[in-house]
Amino acid sequence: MLLSQIRSADGAVRVLAREEGEPARELPQAESLYALAMQAIAQDIPLAGLIAGLARGAAHDPQELARAGRYLPPLTHPDPAHLHLTGTGLTHLGSAATRAAMHGKMQDETDLTDSMRMFRMGLEGGKPAAGEVGAQPEWFYKGNGHNLVAPGAALVSPAFGEDLGEEPEIAGIYLIGPDRRPWRLGFALANEFSDHVTERVNYLWLAHSKLRPASFGPEIRLGECPADVRGTSRIWRDGRPVWEKPFLTGEANMSHSLANLEYHHFKYDLFRQPGDVHVHFFGTATLSFADGIKVAPGDVFEISAPGFGLALRNGVAKAPAAGQAQVAPRAL
Repeated sequence: MLLSQIRSADGAVRVLAREEGEPARELPQAESLYALAMQAIAQDIPLAGLIAGLARGAAHDPQELARAGRYLPPLTHPDPAHLHLTGTGLTHLGSAATRAAMHGKMQDETDLTDSMRMFRMGLEGGKPAAGEVGAQPEWFYKGNGHNLVAPGAALVSPAFGEDLGEEPEIAGIYLIGPDRRPWRLGFALANEFSDHVTERVNYLWLAHSKLRPASFGPEIRLGECPADVRGTSRIWRDGRPVWEKPFLTGEANMSHSLANLEYHHFKYDLFRQPGDVHVHFFGTATLSFADGIKVAPGDVFEISAPGFGLALRNGVAKAPAAGQAQVAPRAL
C-alpha cells in the first residue's frame, strides 16, 4: 500500500491510499497521516489494518496530482521542530569507491582514510546476528521539519553553498509512540540534498555539507523494504536529461542491515521522544558529482524505483545573498 498527502482546493490536508498502478483514494476520516498513525499506535493495530477499515472518498490520478504540484510531504508533524531529518553514510557496497571518486583520490592498503576504515567496519560488522549489536555507521543530522521540502518543490541551497548535489536514497519513516518506542510506517524515495564541494575540502566539514533541505515521497510504501531495490536517478535541464544513472539499495546492496542502522539511531534517548517523527536516510553509492556533473539552478532531480510509487521530482535553486548573520549587539 502507498500513502500520501495532498493539499485540497480549500487548503485542507487530504490523506490518500492506493495500490501500485491504481488511482489514489481519499481517506475522508483521516485528518492527517500523522493523526492516523498515532491512532494506529493507540489501538495497537497495523496502520494498513486501520486503513482497511476506513471508507474511501474521491479518486485521483497520481500523475495529475504531481503535475498540478499538489503533493505535500507524505508525513509531517504539527510542530516542524519535532520532525528530525537524519541519515547514515558509507552504508552501501559501492559507497567507499564513490566517496573516493568524489574526493578525487583513492586509498591504498597502507594508507587508509578514516572513511575507508569506517566503510570496512561496516563490511565486517554491519550485519550482526539477531539480538547482537553491529558496527556503528557514519551518522549525520540534516535538520528538522523546517528543512523538509514537498515533492515537486525546489530544494534551495543557501547563498553560501558551494554545490547543489542530489543523493538518491531510500528513507525510513518513523513515529515515536507514547511508550517511547519507535514505530516504522514504511519507506520512501528520498533526495538527501548535500554540498559535496564543501565536504571535499575536508571530511570533517561533512556536518556543514549536510545542513541542507531534503525531500521524500511523494508516497510512503508500507511494509518491509525489498532486499534488492534498483532505481534510477536523473537530472533534467531545459526539458531533457543531462545525466542518468541506476542506483542500487536495499540490504542486498548494503554493508549494514537496516536493523543495525535503526538501532544506532534510536539507541539515543533524544530520538525516542513521544510523538516525534523521524525521517532517516539510509545512504547511496550514486552521485552525479562523482561523475563530474555540475548541477545548476533550474535543473530538476528525478528519483524513481519500482514499488515505491511516483517518482520524486524536485527543482533546485539558490537563495539570494542575505548578508552575514549577526548576533544582537548586546546581551539580553
